[in-house]
Amino acid sequence: MSVSSQPVRFLQPQTLLIDADDTLWENNIHFERAIADFISHLDHHTHTAEEVRSHLNQIERETIQAHGYGLQNFQRSLICCFEQLTAGPISEQNQQKIALFVRSIADQEIELLPGVADTVADLFTRHKLILVTKGDTLEQTDKLTRSGLGSYFHAVEVLAEKHRDAYCWLIERYEFQSGSTWMIGNSPRSDINPALAAGLNAIFIPHPSTWVLEHELVNQPPSGQTLLEIDGFAELSTYF
Repeated sequence: MSVSSQPVRFLQPQTLLIDADDTLWENNIHFERAIADFISHLDHHTHTAEEVRSHLNQIERETIQAHGYGLQNFQRSLICCFEQLTAGPISEQNQQKIALFVRSIADQEIELLPGVADTVADLFTRHKLILVTKGDTLEQTDKLTRSGLGSYFHAVEVLAEKHRDAYCWLIERYEFQSGSTWMIGNSPRSDINPALAAGLNAIFIPHPSTWVLEHELVNQPPSGQTLLEIDGFAELSTYF
């Protein structure tokens, strides 16, 4: 990982690709609360809470592969988990209860992470900012609108998945110069490793509640590329 004791400031204009959920605002903590409520409601007499969660994780992987991200598909995963672990069709009452758990996520106010508002406004004055997130387009653009940050981004890309090919597509679409383009985010799996694999620089901002399906070891940057790890979003102004 390329991290110097004295931060290098990149004086020339850079292109900063910025993740949304758990990089700009809190997101996964709301899902974790809904999942905890779901497991408590299921109150399984054989499986432990940890076993139920493990089973749900696998179902989510399968749901995402088949249907993509978003709250509707998260609800689909919860219902599927309930049916599989109770070995029978789910009742209308339980379906409504699960819908309330999911609704609690949708109803959350956008909570920007520390330093995000001032830092995004500051970076906008010197660099090109592009929001690069994944998930349901309407949900993600709605969160951006409610965040109050929309006017600071030159473009918004909501991808079905964030893998190497997706970053290569972005590079071609926007004619990015790899040496001056950075992917910034909290997810090794979606933000850091595939961006490095596509030839971009990257900045890893760990979040204590990163979704378990996004966990992955952070790769070393290839020769000629830079990877930084910082403690919080506000530190970006130190470099840019």
